Amino acid sequence: MTDATQSKDDFYKALSNEELFNWPTVFRDGLFKDQVVLITGAAGGIGRACGILFGRLGATIFGCGRDAGRLETLRTDLAKLDIASSMRAMSVRDPEQAAAVVDEVWERYGRMDVLINSAGGQFAAPAFDITPKGWHAVVETILYGSWYMTQAAGRRWRDHGHPGSVVNMATVMGKAAAGIPHTVAARAGQINLGKSLSVEWAPHRIRINSISIGVVASPGLVNYPLSARPSFGHNPMRRVGDVMDVAEAAAYLSAPSAKFITGAVLTVDGGEQVWGEYWPLGKPDYFKVQE
Repeated sequence: MTDATQSKDDFYKALSNEELFNWPTVFRDGLFKDQVVLITGAAGGIGRACGILFGRLGATIFGCGRDAGRLETLRTDLAKLDIASSMRAMSVRDPEQAAAVVDEVWERYGRMDVLINSAGGQFAAPAFDITPKGWHAVVETILYGSWYMTQAAGRRWRDHGHPGSVVNMATVMGKAAAGIPHTVAARAGQINLGKSLSVEWAPHRIRINSISIGVVASPGLVNYPLSARPSFGHNPMRRVGDVMDVAEAAAYLSAPSAKFITGAVLTVDGGEQVWGEYWPLGKPDYFKVQE
C-alpha cells in the first residue's frame, strides 16, 4: 500500500498470516518473553496482526472472539512459528464471559501482562436509518466489551499485585465521521474510559492507552460503498496504512518503551487528523466545493 493509485481490490487485502510472520519489525527478539497477552477480536485483521507480532516477540497469546473456526486457524498458524497460544470463542458483550476468559488466562498461565481490546465492528449507514439493534450491536461490542474486559483484567492485576497494560483500539477523534455515528460514539467513550481508569488505577501499576486508527487495508472495507473509496487515502501521506502499523504501535505502548505513558492516545492515521476527509458513505453533494 504505497500510494493513492491502488487498485480497488488492494484496499480489501490485509496482510496474510505468512506476510505478517515475515514482516520486518523494529522491535528486538524476546521483547515480550515469558509474558502473556490477551487479545479480543484476535482473528480480525488488527487483532491477528497483534497476536502474530507479540508472539514473534516472545509472548504467549490468548486470543478470543466470536468465530471459533477462525481462531483455530490462527492457533494452528501460530504453532507453525512455535508461538504458544490458546483460543476461546466468546462474546465480549457478555460480562460473565469476559470475566471467565480472564480467569481462564490466570488459571492456565498464572499471569497476564497485556490486554488488547481489539474486538469491534461497524457498518456505515445514514443516522436516520440506524435501528436500535444496530446501534446496540456496535456500542455494546466496542464500549461495553472494552469495559467488561478491562474491569475483569484490572481486578485480577489488583488482586495479584501484578502490573498490567491495556491497549484500546479506537478511531480518529476530533472531527466528524458522518455515516458511522454509533462507532464514533462508542470509540469516544472507549478513549475517555481509558483516560479515567488510567488515573484511578495508576496506584496499581496499571497503564491504559488507546490507539486512534485511520484507514488501514482490511477486508472490512468491503462493507463500505464504492463512493467511500476516494476518502480512504485522503490524508497527507496519500495512502492507507497496514495492520502492522497498528500492531507495532500496540507493542510500543505495551513494552518498557512506554513505561512512563498512560492515559494517552497514539494516533496512527497517516496524518488524517490534521488534513483529510473521511466519508464512510461517500461525500455528499452538499459538501462538494465547486472550483
